[in-house]
Amino acid sequence: MAASLSSLTSSFSSLSFSSHISQRPHSSHALTLPPSRVPKPTTFPSLTVSASSAAVVSPADPETVDLRRLVKSRLPGGFAAQTIIGTGRRKSAIARVVLQEGTGKFIINYRDAKEYLQGNPLWLQYIRFPLVTLGYENSYDVFVKAEGGGLSGQAQAISLGVARALLKVSEDHRQPLRQEGLLTRDSRVVERKKPGLKKARKAPQYSKR
Repeated sequence: MAASLSSLTSSFSSLSFSSHISQRPHSSHALTLPPSRVPKPTTFPSLTVSASSAAVVSPADPETVDLRRLVKSRLPGGFAAQTIIGTGRRKSAIARVVLQEGTGKFIINYRDAKEYLQGNPLWLQYIRFPLVTLGYENSYDVFVKAEGGGLSGQAQAISLGVARALLKVSEDHRQPLRQEGLLTRDSRVVERKKPGLKKARKAPQYSKR
């Protein structure tokens, strides 16, 4: 009986020791997960667009408005109602020019000539050459309505229009203007494209085989 009791106690002690051993590594190697970080929702500032700020209309250029008023005050009835007027053409550009006694202002399509022709010295020389030839660069104000073509063609059309308008000032201007070739209409235009060619005369590359 005593032997059985001693064997039972030894078995219980072994069981408790094994359970203690089995629990220790479990507790020591337990994984500790960090607390889950839930991202905070990002809040964006509310955008409120009012009708007044959405529809913003840029005001017109005051200089352009002033020039338009100046032209209308100086040319009552428009270009067609004036007496000293000349029409010039070059390529597909047409320019109607009106001369009035003044201080040498040059206005093209309600804009200053230097601004309209982008400050190009050659084009500015074209439009003033008839006045410079006769010495009237500071004696007349020039008002121009130009359309069609590019700025180069319009500048040469304005030159012819100014020269023709100066003829209406005095017939004596014809000889000096004719000597400078300012009364001759330049009839050169772009040559038309031909069938089978890439341009007017450029042919595709020749291939022997």
